[in-house]
Amino acid sequence: MIRPNPIWRSVAMLGVAGLVLTACGDDGDTATPESSATSSQALAKGDGELVIGTLLPQTGSLAFLGPPEFAGVDLAIKDINEAGGVNGKPVKKFDSDSGDTSTDTASQSVDRLISNNVDAIIGAASSSVSLSVIDKIVGNGTVQVSPANTSDEFTKYDDKGLYFRTAPPDVLQGRVLGDLILADGSSTVGILALQDSYGTGLAESATKSIEGGGGQVVESVVYDPKAASFSTEVGKIKAADPEAIAVIAFDETSKIVPELVKQGIGPNTKKIYFVDGNLSNSYKFPPGTLEGVKGTLPGVSAPDEFRTQLLEVDPALEDFSYAPESYDATVLVALAAQAAGDDSGEAIGSKMVEVSKGGEKCTDFAACLALLEEDKDIDYDGVSGPVEFNDAGDPSEASIGIYSYGADNKYTFVEAKAGKI
Repeated sequence: MIRPNPIWRSVAMLGVAGLVLTACGDDGDTATPESSATSSQALAKGDGELVIGTLLPQTGSLAFLGPPEFAGVDLAIKDINEAGGVNGKPVKKFDSDSGDTSTDTASQSVDRLISNNVDAIIGAASSSVSLSVIDKIVGNGTVQVSPANTSDEFTKYDDKGLYFRTAPPDVLQGRVLGDLILADGSSTVGILALQDSYGTGLAESATKSIEGGGGQVVESVVYDPKAASFSTEVGKIKAADPEAIAVIAFDETSKIVPELVKQGIGPNTKKIYFVDGNLSNSYKFPPGTLEGVKGTLPGVSAPDEFRTQLLEVDPALEDFSYAPESYDATVLVALAAQAAGDDSGEAIGSKMVEVSKGGEKCTDFAACLALLEEDKDIDYDGVSGPVEFNDAGDPSEASIGIYSYGADNKYTFVEAKAGKI
């Protein structure tokens, strides 16, 4: 459940914070895991080998988020296996493309992952994509863990207790976005939001924050992300003449920004704000186009040491968005399977909350594994921020980073807001 009055505080983003996730499906085979922590338990229902599947964007409107998310998962599996694996065996992985909602890519990918008997699915990045496949995943008894879904719809979704996410719901990002716009001195705001559960949900949350703080949303335009042109939508925002404009979008931002500039309401004349769906370093705009644009991104800024490790996995990385959440999601899947002594969906799901809070603190898989082998309860604190799952599978505490673009059209971290959800 969402608490109505979160307590906010500014926090430094160099710290290491906690996170919790897990995903898993029942393979149906019977095996005896080699774990001293579960020696007294009955035979495991899984096959004894943890297999993780990824459902992350290689194509589509969020493809720019794919590389850091894949890298986060890969780095986690590397660290897990170097520490001895799960229940004495190396973790295996199958990658797949989530695409976007304009195709059936995600559904086909889920079919392939299930046919490969994956015990956990990390993804999708897009809330709408996850909503299109969640029934198929949880209906198979597989746990789904998204490192980037933020739609409020998941909080009350009938997911059979098998869906989790490390990113906080948009009620949190919307509050921070609205507060940021008002704090920057704007009292009238225009919103451009893509037409899907993420776009409309975040726009609604931001509107509540803005109007609750004494501001006014003078125009809110929901657009078709497949449109060839956004001149009409931008024209409506221009006619309302707001002091600030929030662009809640995906990669169609590459068309929206030039249209804003063309109609004289670009970043050089209006205060422009992005969100996690379009906060990217990959835009090919003329130098200075995005200078001064600010954006919000759930989670923490990836620490320098962690970025260095990610670049060893993928030297071509330009963005690090949701890499910490992807890393911790994978580690928590492994820890839950280890704690259960079983890689089945039911067993892992039953340990998700337990390994995320209330036990002895540990900050990496090896340290947590050592505690579990001593039959100790653990509380994993990872690299993505303080997250403890509530009954809805949402993190009960999280951070929202605030970023600003420079003349090179690259964004840098400014500060973060953290609080209870």
